[in-house]
Amino acid sequence: MTNPPTPDADQPGRPRSAGTPRPAGTPRPDGTPWRDALSAVLGLVLPVACVGCGRPDRPVCASCRSELDARPVRRRLVAGVRLDAAFAYEGLVRALVLELKLRNRTDLAPALAARFGALVRGALDEAPGALLVRVPASRAGARRRGFDPVVLLLRRSRVGWPWHASSRSAAARASLRRGRPPGPRPDATRSSRTGTRPSARHGQKERGALERVEATVGTLRASGVAGRDVVLVDDVVTTGVTMAEAVRAVRAAGGRVVRCVALAEVEE
Repeated sequence: MTNPPTPDADQPGRPRSAGTPRPAGTPRPDGTPWRDALSAVLGLVLPVACVGCGRPDRPVCASCRSELDARPVRRRLVAGVRLDAAFAYEGLVRALVLELKLRNRTDLAPALAARFGALVRGALDEAPGALLVRVPASRAGARRRGFDPVVLLLRRSRVGWPWHASSRSAAARASLRRGRPPGPRPDATRSSRTGTRPSARHGQKERGALERVEATVGTLRASGVAGRDVVLVDDVVTTGVTMAEAVRAVRAAGGRVVRCVALAEVEE
C-alpha cells in the first residue's frame, strides 16, 4: 500500500483520495534502503529500542507495526453519533500513547498516525464541507507537553490542521472551549450518589457514572459551527462522557455532529 496521497500543490484542500485503514496482514512499506540506513546510523548515536518488544534501533519495529495493523477498528455510539476509534486502548497502543503524551516521544507518531488519519479522512469525505473540530485537551496536559498529540498525528498523516475542504479560515474559527458549567462548581458540591467531592477523585475512569456527568455537562462551548456539519476528534475516549458533552455543545451552537473519531478507546 502506498503512503496517503498529498494535497495538490496549487489547490489547498483535501487529498485526492479518501484512504482507508490498512487491512490486517497488509505489509507496511517501511523497508526502504535509505530509511534502514538512517535508522542504523541514528541507532549508533541515539540508541533506541522498540517500545513493544525492546528490539534495538527502531522506536516501533516492523513486527510490532504488523501487530498494530492486525488490530480491528473500534466502533460504538456516543450521544447517538457513531464513534470510530483506531485502536483499543490496551497493551502496545496504551504504551505508545503514554510515551507520546507523557514523555514527548514524537518519534512514535508514525506508528499511530496512519490509521487515525485514514479514519478522519474517511469521515470528512462522507460529509463534504464538514468542519474538523478538536475536543479540547486538559489545560494542564497541554502546558506540560507543549504540543497537541491529536494535531501532531493529523499533520503526520497528512490530513493537516486546521482542516476544511474549501476554507481553512472557516476551520480556524470553529472550536470547542472549556468553560465553567452552570450552577455550583462540581468541586463545591458533593456527589449525590457517594457524598464525596468529585474533585477529590482523579480521572474519569475512577469516577462513578453520576460524578462523571456532574463534572462534565455544561463545561464545553462551541463556536463557528452554526449550520455546519462537524467531525469531532480526540485522542483517547475513556467513558465517552467528554465526547458526549462535545456533541451537546456543537448541537447547542447550531451545528450537527456527523462523526466522532478517536485514536483509541477504553473498553469499560
